[in-house]
Amino acid sequence: MTAEILTRYVIKDAAIHGGEPTIAGTRTPVRAIVELWRQGTLPELIPQQLPHLTLAQIFDALSYYSDHQQEIHHAIERHRFSDDQFDHWVKHV
Repeated sequence: MTAEILTRYVIKDAAIHGGEPTIAGTRTPVRAIVELWRQGTLPELIPQQLPHLTLAQIFDALSYYSDHQQEIHHAIERHRFSDDQFDHWVKHV
């Protein structure tokens, strides 16, 4: 299957995160960028945490999020650890 191009930098490819919106040429899902931004990280500072991304990619991801919030919120919820999962993971590290 070929990737579906959604924006200049955002694609969906079934082989990457099950078709979740991802930055083209990377395995970085849009939700990762959105979660950093929602935690208070300024877009201009996100490349410090994800140095393989450009500012243009980050702003494009946030623009995609602005138009597809429900889709990205569902992706965030699907990947969220429950308290029990987190406690189990922490205890076994």
